[in-house]
Amino acid sequence: MTREQMLAEIREANLTYLMLAQGLVRQDKAEAVFRLGLNEESADLLASLSSAQILKLASGNTLLCRFRMDDEMVWSLLTNHSPKKVGNEATNRLHANILMAGRVSEVL
Repeated sequence: MTREQMLAEIREANLTYLMLAQGLVRQDKAEAVFRLGLNEESADLLASLSSAQILKLASGNTLLCRFRMDDEMVWSLLTNHSPKKVGNEATNRLHANILMAGRVSEVL
Protein backbone atom coordinates (compact mmCIF):
# COMPACT_ATOMS: atom_id res chain seq x y z
CA MET A 1 0.00 0.00 0.00
CA THR A 2 1.38 3.37 -0.98
CA ARG A 3 1.37 6.41 1.25
CA GLU A 4 -1.38 8.03 -0.82
CA GLN A 5 -3.52 4.89 -0.61
CA MET A 6 -3.03 4.78 3.15
CA LEU A 7 -4.05 8.43 3.51
CA ALA A 8 -7.12 7.83 1.33
CA GLU A 9 -8.07 4.87 3.57
CA ILE A 10 -7.67 7.04 6.68
CA ARG A 11 -9.91 9.73 5.20
CA GLU A 12 -12.53 7.16 4.25
CA ALA A 13 -12.41 5.59 7.72
CA ASN A 14 -12.75 9.05 9.29
CA LEU A 15 -15.79 9.89 7.19
CA THR A 16 -17.45 6.56 7.89
CA TYR A 17 -16.74 6.84 11.62
CA LEU A 18 -17.96 10.43 11.90
CA MET A 19 -21.17 9.69 10.00
CA LEU A 20 -21.86 6.60 12.10
CA ALA A 21 -21.02 8.37 15.36
CA GLN A 22 -23.16 11.39 14.52
CA GLY A 23 -26.08 9.16 13.60
CA LEU A 24 -25.77 7.21 16.84
CA VAL A 25 -25.59 10.38 18.93
CA ARG A 26 -28.61 11.89 17.22
CA GLN A 27 -30.62 8.67 17.62
CA ASP A 28 -29.74 7.89 21.25
CA LYS A 29 -27.14 10.05 22.96
CA ALA A 30 -26.76 7.91 26.09
CA GLU A 31 -26.19 4.74 24.10
CA ALA A 32 -23.78 6.52 21.74
CA VAL A 33 -21.74 7.85 24.67
CA PHE A 34 -21.48 4.30 26.00
CA ARG A 35 -20.75 2.57 22.67
CA LEU A 36 -18.33 5.16 21.33
CA GLY A 37 -16.57 5.97 24.60
CA LEU A 38 -17.25 9.70 24.19
CA ASN A 39 -17.91 12.23 26.87
CA GLU A 40 -21.20 14.15 26.71
CA GLU A 41 -19.60 17.39 25.50
CA SER A 42 -18.00 15.61 22.54
CA ALA A 43 -21.29 13.88 21.76
CA ASP A 44 -23.13 17.22 21.77
CA LEU A 45 -20.52 18.78 19.51
CA LEU A 46 -20.61 15.83 17.13
CA ALA A 47 -24.40 15.98 16.90
CA SER A 48 -24.27 19.67 15.98
CA LEU A 49 -21.76 19.38 13.11
CA SER A 50 -22.92 20.18 9.59
CA SER A 51 -22.14 17.91 6.63
CA ALA A 52 -19.47 20.35 5.49
CA GLN A 53 -17.84 20.25 8.93
CA ILE A 54 -17.91 16.45 8.93
CA LEU A 55 -16.24 16.38 5.50
CA LYS A 56 -13.60 18.87 6.61
CA LEU A 57 -12.82 16.86 9.76
CA ALA A 58 -12.66 13.61 7.81
CA SER A 59 -10.23 14.99 5.23
CA GLY A 60 -7.32 15.15 7.66
CA ASN A 61 -4.46 12.66 7.65
CA THR A 62 -4.93 11.57 11.28
CA LEU A 63 -7.27 8.74 12.19
CA LEU A 64 -10.03 10.16 14.41
CA CYS A 65 -11.24 6.96 16.04
CA ARG A 66 -9.08 4.89 18.36
CA PHE A 67 -9.03 1.48 19.95
CA ARG A 68 -10.69 1.37 23.35
CA MET A 69 -8.89 -1.85 24.21
CA ASP A 70 -5.71 -0.36 25.54
CA ASP A 71 -4.45 -3.07 27.83
CA GLU A 72 -3.47 -6.70 27.55
CA MET A 73 -6.33 -7.96 29.72
CA VAL A 74 -9.08 -6.56 27.50
CA TRP A 75 -7.32 -7.69 24.31
CA SER A 76 -6.92 -11.19 25.75
CA LEU A 77 -10.57 -11.35 26.77
CA LEU A 78 -11.82 -10.18 23.39
CA THR A 79 -9.53 -12.37 21.32
CA ASN A 80 -9.65 -15.36 23.68
CA HIS A 81 -5.90 -15.43 23.20
CA SER A 82 -4.60 -15.93 26.69
CA PRO A 83 -2.29 -18.67 27.90
CA LYS A 84 -4.48 -18.96 31.01
CA LYS A 85 -7.88 -19.36 29.40
CA VAL A 86 -10.62 -18.90 31.94
CA GLY A 87 -14.28 -19.22 31.04
CA ASN A 88 -15.85 -19.37 27.63
CA GLU A 89 -15.96 -16.82 24.83
CA ALA A 90 -19.29 -15.30 25.91
CA THR A 91 -18.11 -14.85 29.48
CA ASN A 92 -14.83 -13.31 28.35
CA ARG A 93 -16.62 -10.86 26.02
CA LEU A 94 -18.99 -9.87 28.82
CA HIS A 95 -16.06 -9.31 31.17
CA ALA A 96 -14.28 -7.15 28.54
CA ASN A 97 -17.46 -5.11 27.99
CA ILE A 98 -17.78 -4.52 31.73
CA LEU A 99 -14.17 -3.33 31.91
CA MET A 100 -14.62 -0.99 28.94
CA ALA A 101 -17.92 0.34 30.35
CA GLY A 102 -16.14 1.15 33.59
CA ARG A 103 -13.64 3.20 31.64
CA VAL A 104 -16.42 5.14 29.97
CA SER A 105 -17.80 6.07 33.38
CA GLU A 106 -14.34 7.36 34.32
CA VAL A 107 -14.44 9.73 31.31
CA LEU A 108 -17.89 11.00 32.25
